[in-house]
Amino acid sequence: MRWKEIKAEVLAKGTTRLSGEPADRYISRSAAGPGAGGEGSVFFSMGNHRVRLALDPMSETEIVHRGGGIVDLFIGTVQLSGRLEEPGYHCPNQAYITVTGSCIFHCVYCPVPLLGGERKSIDEIVRMVETVRHRVRAIAITSGIRTTVEEEESYVLDVVRHLMHFGLPIGVSIYPTEQTPDRLHALGVVEVKFNIEAATPRLFAAMCPDLDYDMIWGVLERSVQIFGKGRVFSNVIIGLGETDAEMERCIQQLTTRGIIPVLRPLNPVAGASHLPRPSFERLSAIYAMHERALETAGLDTRQALTMCTNCTGCDLVPGRDA
Repeated sequence: MRWKEIKAEVLAKGTTRLSGEPADRYISRSAAGPGAGGEGSVFFSMGNHRVRLALDPMSETEIVHRGGGIVDLFIGTVQLSGRLEEPGYHCPNQAYITVTGSCIFHCVYCPVPLLGGERKSIDEIVRMVETVRHRVRAIAITSGIRTTVEEEESYVLDVVRHLMHFGLPIGVSIYPTEQTPDRLHALGVVEVKFNIEAATPRLFAAMCPDLDYDMIWGVLERSVQIFGKGRVFSNVIIGLGETDAEMERCIQQLTTRGIIPVLRPLNPVAGASHLPRPSFERLSAIYAMHERALETAGLDTRQALTMCTNCTGCDLVPGRDA
């Protein structure tokens, strides 16, 4: 099997149980998004490829840690030898930090509003980066919203100001105002990710009733004007009820505007716990759509410096997962 087929199978399962030697140093925990509040996750890698698996003691998939990060992954009848990667923060090679671990919005698929996480101080964030500076190549910032969108943006901008002295590329993904791209670019941020989340306006309205679909599209288009093609990203969740044709149209709407889609398999939690994870067959078919659209638009995921497209752990990424 080629890596992209292996990874599609692994992502369709989504979880693993972890056994063998102690592996605490390799476990990452999320404070934002649909993965927040779980048992943690690990990054399994083979060569230059990686995939992230949430930990679940009841999973059909198993990773056996032999010691020193060396592992065997058992999925069905397949055994794969590889290694666990030690995360910087949240993912390997990056300090990917959630500023505010709570949110005033209530997207159906997201558990963050139920967790009531705290906001990190700027000093705390700076110290976090300092502790992993020797083993990361980028900084990525994301955040919930503690009080208002405007107040969160202001705080994140202040965070970024205090991180610029590290001399690392910084990517930012927050819920934006119309001026967010301009303000981030003025500070020296190199990449941004603003998420349309769902493949259609109808699904977006159902899944993210508090958010403004048209405004996000406008911010994405403005971001391409400022940051350039291939430096702007947007999450789209696979498995919220869209058809393949609707997903393909959404992918093309993004790529033709110079935006790289980040196609995230649904994690069935919170209000989406009744929905199934997308299958191996569906993930493989959408990968092919994604690959064609990126090639047609002249977008190269291998140029990504920060955030999810640079990491590749949670998604199939054409150009990186061959």
